[in-house]
Amino acid sequence: MDLGSSMQGDRGKPTDCFTWPEKAGGWAHKPQAPSLTSRILNDKVKTMNEITYNNKKIKLPFPDADYSDQPLEMEEVKNPFSGESIAMPRFAVAVYDVTMGSNHLAEAEDAKLGMGASKHWPTVRKGLDWFRRYFAKEYMVLLD
Repeated sequence: MDLGSSMQGDRGKPTDCFTWPEKAGGWAHKPQAPSLTSRILNDKVKTMNEITYNNKKIKLPFPDADYSDQPLEMEEVKNPFSGESIAMPRFAVAVYDVTMGSNHLAEAEDAKLGMGASKHWPTVRKGLDWFRRYFAKEYMVLLD
């Protein structure tokens, strides 16, 4: 299966949803279909550089991530490999989605170019580092 082409829309540009290889069991949570109001609010939320959560300012690592119109609402996320799940705020789920999607793209690109050659690994590392810093428990359940 050509994983790289499954990430592309009808004009060869990446789509904004990723698919997991079937052996990984699919997405760990149900992606949401945003309403028009949500998309308008998301445009404002997406431009945020930080968010206050539990009285702490947290820097958001990916400017183009969909941080949700309700970024503090909790969502359950399941590790597709271990089956363990944990709740975290939607803004953290957005970071998780970008990190895991980038990992998927990096592995597919490495299969063609050679181990470690993908341009997506810095994004994966950035997401992993962010989780270790701000959501260590969730990192251990989902990403370790």
